[in-house]
Amino acid sequence: MNEFEPKIIGFLCNWCSYAGADLAGVSRFQYPANIRIIRIPCSGRVNHLFIMRALYDGADGVLISGCHPGDCHYQTGNYYARRILEIFKNLLYFTGIPQNRLKLAWVSASEGAQFSKLVTEITDDVKELGENEEFRAVRKDIEEFCNEQ
Repeated sequence: MNEFEPKIIGFLCNWCSYAGADLAGVSRFQYPANIRIIRIPCSGRVNHLFIMRALYDGADGVLISGCHPGDCHYQTGNYYARRILEIFKNLLYFTGIPQNRLKLAWVSASEGAQFSKLVTEITDDVKELGENEEFRAVRKDIEEFCNEQ
């Protein structure tokens, strides 16, 4: 029997988290290959619609990672990201989708080992939750509705 392998979308800020992921690769730190990285200018640029689209299109989990608070290259971007995520987690709770499918973390450019640990943690958390059946059901309903029109 095949074990479930989640698909995780990672929105990583260009300045810190993406560089931390690069350092993890260069340093050959081991982490699961379940993450698909999307490089963004700042974690504050992540729109809640990006998260919805990732989950709707089949992602089992979403990671948003940026500079540590106070170290943002755009001054307050990571504070905006934190605010957006708290609002979005409330929306997930309201719709009955487990909040553990979404994670926000701070990783600097020198924390390759931290990035490796973070990807392992979110992969394990999402494996426990199983496949993203909630959004797959919503997608099926939308497609059926559109085909009827």
